[in-house]
Parts: sequence; C-alpha cells; structure tokens
Amino acid sequence: MIFQYYPTVSHSFTYELNKDLHFAAAHFIPSSLAGKCQDLHGHTYVVNVTVCGDALDESGFLVNFASIKELIHKRYDHTSLNEHEEFSGADSERFPTTEVLAAAIYAKVQAYLDGCANQPRCMQIIVRETPTSYVIYRPKMQEIM
Repeated sequence: MIFQYYPTVSHSFTYELNKDLHFAAAHFIPSSLAGKCQDLHGHTYVVNVTVCGDALDESGFLVNFASIKELIHKRYDHTSLNEHEEFSGADSERFPTTEVLAAAIYAKVQAYLDGCANQPRCMQIIVRETPTSYVIYRPKMQEIM
C-alpha cells in the first residue's frame, strides 16, 4: 500500500487514530446520468478511517485497529455493493456512489463506536475509488459531540 497524506479534521480530542484499509468490490450506478458507471464494474477501494477520543479502553487502545478493519473489510470485500441493503432502492441517496459508500462506512463505524465505554468518535471517512479520485465524508459537528 502506498502511504498517502490525507486531509485532517480539526478537533480538540487527545487521541487520533487513523486506519487505512482496502477492499475489492463491484458496483454500478443505476442512473442514465452516470455514463459508463451505469455498467457493472469494479474497484479496489482504499479507505481511511479517523477516530478520535479522550480516553483509552481497558486494553490501552482508543480502538483496536483490527476491529475497524473487520467492520468494513468483512462486509464489503469481494461483493457487489448494489446487493447490500444500504445501497438498494431507487433513491439516489442510496446509489452505491463513492459519496454514499463513505457515508455508509461512517454509519457502520460510528454504530460500533457507540458501544465502546471510552466513547470514541468517528471524525471522517475517506474513500479512494481510483488513484486520482477520492471522497471525504465528515459528520456535522453536532453529531460528533
């Protein structure tokens, strides 16, 4: 994996964890406005997850890196994104675009973090679809606090 610099999000938390991972998945965008992307095709997605917090858990982690990877990789690797519940339907807010994928990954990560006693928060998700294109999803500040 190539080490890449990612935009950072400003915060006042003590700890910041960043986890890079990748997975291979296929998708298509069910819209005539999507051009070539309306045809089934695949990507090796590269994802960066930023988690912040002020307290460590009982094992000395903000969050275990492996837990973050498992949430995302296990769910999406070698699948067709269109077959996942979060990307089904005729609403463009549910099409498996990189933007919607980033928001869905955020929701999965934050739902997991909500169960952690040390209360870490997901600050941003970056999804790179190609070497030259990526999306950043950041929740509104009131969602973080």
